[in-house]
Amino acid sequence: MTIDVDALRLPPEQLTAPIDLDNLGFSSTDDLDPFRGILGQERAVEALQFGVAMHRPGYNVFVMGEPGTGRFSYVMRYLKAEAKRQVTPQDYVYVNNFDEPREPCSLSLSPGTAGTLITDIEKLIDNLMATFPAVFEHPAYQQKKSSIDRAFNQRYDRAIDSVERQALEQSIAIYRDAQNIAFTPMKDGKALDEADFAQLPEAERERFHEDIANLEEVLNEGLSNLPQWKRESSNQLRELNEQTITEAIQPLLEPLLESYCGNQAVCDYLQAMRQNLLKTVIDQLVEERGLEPRPEAYKKALLTEQYCPSLVVGHHNTGGAPVVQEPHPSYDNLFGRIEYSSEQGALVTSYRHIRPGALHRANGGYLVLEAERLLSEPFVWEALKRALHSRELKTESPWAELGRLTTVTLTPEVIPLNVKVVLIGSRQVYYTLQDLDPDFQEMFRVLVDFDEDLPRTPDSIEGMAQLLKTRTSEEGLAPLTAAAVARVLTYSARLAEHQHRLSARISDIFQLVAEADFIRQLASDPITDIAHIERALRAKETRTGRVSARIREDMLSGVILIDTDGAAVGKCNGLTVLEVGDSVFGVPARISATVYPGSSGIVDIEREVSLGQPIHSKGVMILTGFLGSRYAQQFPLEISASIALEQSYGYVDGDSASLGEVCALISALSRTPLKQDFAITGSINQFGEVQAVGGVNEKIEGFFRLCQARGLTGTQGAIIPRSNVPNLMLDQSVLDAVRAGQFAIYAVSHVDQAMALLSGQPVGELDSEGSFPDDSVNARVVERLREIAERDREEAKPEDDEAKPDSQT
Repeated sequence: MTIDVDALRLPPEQLTAPIDLDNLGFSSTDDLDPFRGILGQERAVEALQFGVAMHRPGYNVFVMGEPGTGRFSYVMRYLKAEAKRQVTPQDYVYVNNFDEPREPCSLSLSPGTAGTLITDIEKLIDNLMATFPAVFEHPAYQQKKSSIDRAFNQRYDRAIDSVERQALEQSIAIYRDAQNIAFTPMKDGKALDEADFAQLPEAERERFHEDIANLEEVLNEGLSNLPQWKRESSNQLRELNEQTITEAIQPLLEPLLESYCGNQAVCDYLQAMRQNLLKTVIDQLVEERGLEPRPEAYKKALLTEQYCPSLVVGHHNTGGAPVVQEPHPSYDNLFGRIEYSSEQGALVTSYRHIRPGALHRANGGYLVLEAERLLSEPFVWEALKRALHSRELKTESPWAELGRLTTVTLTPEVIPLNVKVVLIGSRQVYYTLQDLDPDFQEMFRVLVDFDEDLPRTPDSIEGMAQLLKTRTSEEGLAPLTAAAVARVLTYSARLAEHQHRLSARISDIFQLVAEADFIRQLASDPITDIAHIERALRAKETRTGRVSARIREDMLSGVILIDTDGAAVGKCNGLTVLEVGDSVFGVPARISATVYPGSSGIVDIEREVSLGQPIHSKGVMILTGFLGSRYAQQFPLEISASIALEQSYGYVDGDSASLGEVCALISALSRTPLKQDFAITGSINQFGEVQAVGGVNEKIEGFFRLCQARGLTGTQGAIIPRSNVPNLMLDQSVLDAVRAGQFAIYAVSHVDQAMALLSGQPVGELDSEGSFPDDSVNARVVERLREIAERDREEAKPEDDEAKPDSQT
């Protein structure tokens, strides 16, 4: 059976699928209603609704999809709408633990009341400063204090007076100052100094010494109870101070206790504050005589640092549940941190230095995180799992567990955690976590899968147009004409690489519209038309096209060897795709094959030098299987051949070159020249069937631009798998050349069809006896393989004959 080459040529209508303007039903986007929701992601929407409504532990959400599909904006919009209908969570503050300052206590309050409590405590501090030390200057207090001091002094004076009377009877005087009591001899009513005392007779001096020693013993006995008197006086003064402070604080605390009577934890804290104030007022508010007075601001700072609650999280009482998105999910930003200040070279901290994190703010609501950024931060993933599992939120330093924290720190009381975490990440991250982390599936049971494209239906086309209307209105862009919308939708189908689908990468489409609007502004046009869209597309291609233009220049100058006319044995033009940054373009590459006698098999040069990646090597091994099953049924496949992708100096991956490689190898085996004005792409299986490949549009356009630069001859074309025909969304310049007969696209489904196009000769098909027609390409391949096999067998016979006598002896 002869292959009809003309039947393989694709008509222009199959090379693209433009949007029908007549079916759009509007003249510009101003005629459309705004679009709400997410376009073509029904599965994802249902999964997200389920995940948000499911309140059992472990039903956190992983939003899977590629950037630009609208996943992030839709999730945030949906969560905020749902959160408004939910209960506002409790407020939390940290307060001083007077019994153990290193373990601050947490207080939960009704939504919106944390700020009120802080304001009330601040007013209480102001009132305390106004009350103290003024209350200690009141006459009633001073009178009671004087009475205590007087009672002590009277006891003291009575003891001294008794000793003084005895001393006077013995002509001895008592002198006392603030610190000491001394005895001095007297004579004739006059105290003696040392010189006068020395002139006394010795017997008299001895008597004075004995009398003074006796008086000192009497004095010691009389003052033996002095410490007890001092204690009693101090206790009485302390009781007086406590009573005075209590009576002064009572009217200040009673309104607070009454106001917060419904919150037992707050009342307990106020009572603990009352008890602690008994000591603090004396230490910090009452000035000691003789000391330099402290500024009022300093006193207020001390009281604030000791008593004022530290806000953890506060809500508006009608705000609903919180929705928090943390763009930088470091450990401190998620779990909070404890800050330190330096005092005299030492790091110190207190409950007032506890800073909340995103989990504190999102508690009772939703926390949205990007998975890639979360996993790149140290300690965070394991700590997040622990928090979700224990449902407790701890504020601690991760360095403490490693022994790297060498200063005194805090252990704040844990806060109950009730949050739904929404992770947004790629498919690769999701499947990696599933494989490597057994806890992941238990923690994130809801998968929200955003598709990368959507069916091209009248509803999706209308929805995309409405979405363009919404975005242009929100961002203040000019409306689009129907023709511009049709061109944008065609571009969307090109991004999806399918004639019957549209791309869900909405961000790329909006980027094109924004760039077209900029061009419209420069032209001072009132509305964005198709010409602006085309200019924006060409401008982007120019901006990102430096590498592709340089490669094409090297081909035109002969640095890179690519022929676009003539014929050659063992050579054909393959089609590859390069991706540099956000630029994706096709590049033709020469595929060459050589055959020679031997039994080395087919050598993939790319693999031998470690440039061939696994999929490419797999394609070459499949090629070997095809050759053996197709041509070596009656003799062993004894062949030495090598295949190379010429002038490739980087890694090569993918099996899209295997169709070109098998054609080059068949050409080398059969010595059949292949037309160089064709370029070919496709993958094959072991039966010679051609399979679809990726990037088919870029590959065709890459070869077309080279041919166009050298001059289109009308015989040039590209050969692609037939299964890739629905993926064709070619550029207008290619379409125009095909319509003018200057370029052609061929679709093949078998290696024989590709060989028929490349060789221009009958390929040959197996008959009922398992043979190919004489002088066909396939027949020449079989004949060449048989010659090589027989030659190898003949060369092996003498070696066998020489070995026989040795074996017999």
